[in-house]
Amino acid sequence: MYQLFVKRLLDIILSLLAIIILSPLYLIIAVCVRIGMGKPVLFSQERIGKDEKTFCLYKFRSMTNKKDKNGNLLPEKDRLTKCGEILRTLSLDELPELFMILKGDMSFVGPRPLPTYYGPYFFPDERKRHQVRGGLIPPDGLSKKTTPKWEVQFEYDNYYVDHVSFLLDCKVIIVTFLILFKRVENNYGAELRPHLNEYRSWLDIEKETEQNVLSIR
Repeated sequence: MYQLFVKRLLDIILSLLAIIILSPLYLIIAVCVRIGMGKPVLFSQERIGKDEKTFCLYKFRSMTNKKDKNGNLLPEKDRLTKCGEILRTLSLDELPELFMILKGDMSFVGPRPLPTYYGPYFFPDERKRHQVRGGLIPPDGLSKKTTPKWEVQFEYDNYYVDHVSFLLDCKVIIVTFLILFKRVENNYGAELRPHLNEYRSWLDIEKETEQNVLSIR
C-alpha cells in the first residue's frame, strides 16, 4: 500500500511544497553558479530510472567546462570549483531534482539514479536497485559513511528494495541529515570517487593480473 500509493502521494505533495519554499534559494544558487562558472547553470545527464527506463536528471553545476589544448575536458579535480565544493558538501547541487520527483522520475528516498553508461558495469544482482524509483536521498546513508564503496552502496540499495516502508524512509532521511555534519567536517564536496565504469575496469585488470600470476606459479 505504502510503496504503491502513499509514497508517490507524499513525493508529489512534499516536492511541490519544497520547490515553492526554496524558490528564493534556487535563484541565489543560480546566480552564484552563473557568476562563478558561466553558462549553463544546470548540468544535465541521462540516468537509469525505475525498470531501467532512462530520464534526464538536472543538477546545479559544480564544475567548469575547461578543456586542454586538444579540446578534451580536464580531469574533474581540475574543473571542480570552490563554489561547487560547497554545493556538493551541502547537497545543494541536488535541489533541481525536486522537479524530477514531482514529475515522477524520482522519489525522495531510493537508490541514487546512476548514468546510463554505467549500465554494462552492474553485476546481475545489483540490477535489483532499478525495481524502485531512484531517490534524492539514498539508503546507503545507513552505512554512516559519507562516501561508501560501490559494493556497500549496492548492498544497501538492494536492502531498501526488499524492505521499502514509511519507517525505513524516515530512518534514511534522519541518518542522512546527521551525516551532513560529517560531510561539512570532512569537506565532502572535494572528494572524487572513481566512476563505476573506471572502478570495475580496475577490478578486471586486478583479476587478470592475479590470474596471470597464478598461472605462472
